[in-house]
Amino acid sequence: MTTKTKAIILAAGKGTRMKSELPKVLHKIQGLTLLERVIDQTLCVEGIEGAVVITGHKNELVDDVISQKYCQSTVSTTIQSPQLGTGHAVSMAIPKLQNFDGNILILCGDTPLLTTEVLDELCKFHSESNSDLTVLSAIFEDPTNYGRIIKKDGKLDSIVEEKDATGEQKQIKEVNTGVYCLNWQKILPAFGTLKSNNSQNEYYLTDIIKWAVSEGLNTNAYILKDNNQSFGINSKEHLMQATKLLNERTLHSLLESGVSIYSPETIFISPETKIGPDTIIYPGVCIEGNNIIGKNNIIGPNTFIEGNVTTGDNVKITQSKLSNATIGNDTTIGPFAHIRDGVEISEKVRIGNFVEIKKSQIASNTNVAHLSYIGDSELGTNVNIGAGTITANYNALTKTKSKTILKDGVKTGSNSVLVAPVTIEQNSNIAAGSVITKDVPADSLAITRAKQQNFIGWVQKKLLQLKGDQK
Repeated sequence: MTTKTKAIILAAGKGTRMKSELPKVLHKIQGLTLLERVIDQTLCVEGIEGAVVITGHKNELVDDVISQKYCQSTVSTTIQSPQLGTGHAVSMAIPKLQNFDGNILILCGDTPLLTTEVLDELCKFHSESNSDLTVLSAIFEDPTNYGRIIKKDGKLDSIVEEKDATGEQKQIKEVNTGVYCLNWQKILPAFGTLKSNNSQNEYYLTDIIKWAVSEGLNTNAYILKDNNQSFGINSKEHLMQATKLLNERTLHSLLESGVSIYSPETIFISPETKIGPDTIIYPGVCIEGNNIIGKNNIIGPNTFIEGNVTTGDNVKITQSKLSNATIGNDTTIGPFAHIRDGVEISEKVRIGNFVEIKKSQIASNTNVAHLSYIGDSELGTNVNIGAGTITANYNALTKTKSKTILKDGVKTGSNSVLVAPVTIEQNSNIAAGSVITKDVPADSLAITRAKQQNFIGWVQKKLLQLKGDQK
């Protein structure tokens, strides 16, 4: 039977070394904040029932990010003010967890490389060892600046910070990662015994280990196999390094699933993105968000995909930007196209160069090939949009947007403007250079340009006139 588990995530720090006005945990890595990455992995742990996030510096910004994404009953916040150390931070969650009977995971909000799998392994080890307190540890060849894991008869005895360690203790390579699993009701009394009689005048979380040992409780360390997962972010350089590590992990997984990746040093893909086999990712591609890319796609070069984009199979996207869109099978996009804000494109559609499509639905076998803007529109099947066609969807006076509807088989000539709201019925043609402000019946030709007039000899007459004026 899986033990009930809740998490406490420490996210109160300012992050002075980040050199930023933004709280450290709100800096982004692969499209998500550091804190979101920690929360998302934690909420997937087996038996997890929720998390309490300890906030502090600019807590209103952190609260806003959390409230927009997570249900309050699952992820809640509590503020630590003043900030008096990690032990004090955890104690801020006690009022919300006083009566909780299960395991508590304690994590830091600046460790975005931690995975659910590792947290599950930690919890499993904790349960199978009948442990009351388990620390996630790691082995480093150079353990400088880390708290050392001190063991006695194979059991966790204490954690000694480097500044307090003896020469012998500094040789220890097993270190504290800052992740804990606690039998909450057994360890809860420890927080009432914490003292701040140290050089920092802070309440250290590591002191709960000494208390647990003194009480005869079962204390252990579980060694992390992949040290990179414990990587904590304290500077922009750390953020850069973590981004590289996360990206390498993602690209390796995609290669294993059958995706071809060219020039991996120029490609960045979010871990949340799923890509089908036989898809090729060319240089200069950045993909962020929760995306589903189909099989046998060609993405790039120089393409940016963000938000939630779903593509079918055999789709080609070249030198373009897409966000929040659905793309059907056998569709081609680009180069230099911009697809955004809830676009739905069906199969066998061509979106060509310098085309922007916003909040529109485009049915199958339709072409928007050159230099066009399609906004707040519905395009039927077998529609052909001539170069330079604009759907004028915005009324600058009323500040409202209206819809343009083009039924099946409609053709627009070059440099047409369709002023919404307007409906063009099936199989109608719009003459080049027309400004359409009224609905067009089926099978009709709509034309609004002025009648052409040719002034014979006008050029010669004008030149003679200019010469006369110069004398």
